[in-house]
Amino acid sequence: WSVADVWIKEAHGIARSVAEWMTTGAPEIDPSGSDIARFYDHHKTRRHIHARTRESYNKTYGIVHPREQYSSNRRVRLSPFYEQERALGAVFFETAGWERPQWYDANAGLLDEYGERVLPRRDEWDARWWSPIINAEHLALRERVGMVDLSAFAIFDITSPKESAAALDYIQKMAVAQMDVPVGRVVYTPLLNPAGGIKADLTIMRLAEHHFRVVTGGADGMRDKKWFADHLPADGSVQLSDVTSAWATLGVWGPRARDLVQAATADDMSHAAFPFATCRWVHFGPIPALASRISYVGELGWEIYVPFEQGARLWEILWAAGQPLGVVPVGIGVYGTTARLEKCYRAYGNELEQEYNLVETGLARRSVKPQDFIGKEAYLQQRAGEPAATLCTLTVDDHTSRSGFKRYMMGREPILTASGEPIVDSHGRRSYVTSAGAGPSVGKHILMSFLPPAYAKVGTKLLVEYFAEQYPVTVAVVGATPLFDPENLRMKG
Repeated sequence: WSVADVWIKEAHGIARSVAEWMTTGAPEIDPSGSDIARFYDHHKTRRHIHARTRESYNKTYGIVHPREQYSSNRRVRLSPFYEQERALGAVFFETAGWERPQWYDANAGLLDEYGERVLPRRDEWDARWWSPIINAEHLALRERVGMVDLSAFAIFDITSPKESAAALDYIQKMAVAQMDVPVGRVVYTPLLNPAGGIKADLTIMRLAEHHFRVVTGGADGMRDKKWFADHLPADGSVQLSDVTSAWATLGVWGPRARDLVQAATADDMSHAAFPFATCRWVHFGPIPALASRISYVGELGWEIYVPFEQGARLWEILWAAGQPLGVVPVGIGVYGTTARLEKCYRAYGNELEQEYNLVETGLARRSVKPQDFIGKEAYLQQRAGEPAATLCTLTVDDHTSRSGFKRYMMGREPILTASGEPIVDSHGRRSYVTSAGAGPSVGKHILMSFLPPAYAKVGTKLLVEYFAEQYPVTVAVVGATPLFDPENLRMKG
């Protein structure tokens, strides 16, 4: 255990949280943001620590924009697509040391194509560390096809000897979802702590009878790796390997995604041959790649995993195949915000955390698997009771401020009653914006928030407070039903 560098005003709360963590394994307040396990090796180097502590001093005492990026010790982790992205004018944001394109200046011409549909922001603060190009990329992906660099994923292989069922038994204990699935299936699943709080949110591919591959977010990679490592069988019957640096990942999505990948391979990419939530090996020219048909943007397409040293060639092949189809490079501004929010998808660290449970987030499954898993007893109790709050999707009715400018929330703002009063659930948790961003395809600015049952009703009129002004919002969705393409026809067709 390490409890260090705690300011005096936080010391009492940290002490209580750590005591709960040490004794029950489930603190009342989610400690993920302070968990020392979150650091990668490059974070622990003397160079990185000195650079970031010098830069952090002004960020501690100054006014820091929510999207503001660190400038020190950058370019530590580069995907094999980095040079192609830089040539396309990528604007890079950092995640766990990775340089990730947030948008591409090469797509500036899309602004004229889509006009006011890109929902431009004229207030300087709202538009800082942001570009309307994000929304233009979003619309282009929805209408044709886009390529997204996902190499920041953390990837772990879980294996056991061929004569043993230890890998399956272990992964069943860790995951909420049923993991005894056919080889080639892709499973989305949360992981829980003993109290039923959400510990992780990830996908698992079954690559062989005794081989499972875990894919999780880069920012969550080391915390999730420790959670898996801490629960390995003591007899050594299961092995956990971090293979993140061996694989690069390229997402291809949009209504023309199948046309693009089919033009680059002789393998059958049809729906019948390659259904949703399955994975298999595909050859793109001379490149063998593991293709996984899932989607975090709500469109037809694949995550394509390729040996790291072959990534640049894969980009060339797919980029060339996509030219007749109008392919565009698409940044994380679409993948992580606009497309995600239109589909009402949850994100770990925003909607998903240990202070809320699967029932409240709308992710409880129709049934519970018979096998035991961490947090199962608490999960069953949560399912049997009424949720104290439900995650809802809200849309802003009027953005006009007193200054006459339209303002756009960025997240963490208070949600209030129609009369301007705070909203508090039965557990004492205030309602606030967990995620915020544009929904270009629906023409709305989208917010997500946990609301008590009295307010978690479609059509409820509420307020969001932003810079001491209150703006009217409406509850558009209660639970996990997507705002855009609610029947999920686009990605499963």
